[in-house]
Amino acid sequence: MSEKTSAEVIIGGKVYTLSGYEGEEYLQKVAAYINNKINELESIGEYRRFPADMKATLIQLNIADDYFKAKAQAEKLERELEEKDKEVYNLKHDLISNQIKAESDAKELKKLEKENRELLLNKARLEASLEDSLLGKVKSKPGHGQAKQEPGEGKTRNPAPATKKDTTEEAL
Repeated sequence: MSEKTSAEVIIGGKVYTLSGYEGEEYLQKVAAYINNKINELESIGEYRRFPADMKATLIQLNIADDYFKAKAQAEKLERELEEKDKEVYNLKHDLISNQIKAESDAKELKKLEKENRELLLNKARLEASLEDSLLGKVKSKPGHGQAKQEPGEGKTRNPAPATKKDTTEEAL
């Protein structure tokens, strides 16, 4: 706790000594606030004609009014701050959830890209194999049912008898 401070202030034209744990600057600020309230009420013509106790009561009522209005404003701001804190919490939660989902999606994307590369490679192999197979059949069947002659071989060559599978592939 800080040290107790005393300060001389002027309120309503009279000198008072105020004491408190706040600094002198704060105590002067409190006195200035009360003086402003007195000046505010004295600007109303009828106020000057009121007895001193009525004037004091009106000043107290005005100060109490300011207090409750400030308190209500502070409570409103606290509620708004709590709402904003909840909103920030929810946004952070959403952000974390979206980051986790993005990381998961990135992993899934890499997995799918790898799978796609493997499938494309397999497709290329199958196409090459099919092409080799088709070219091999075309080279081994030069004409309609005639045997192919290789250099240095006899004039005729008997191809293997056609099977059902061979005739099906020829139709394709």
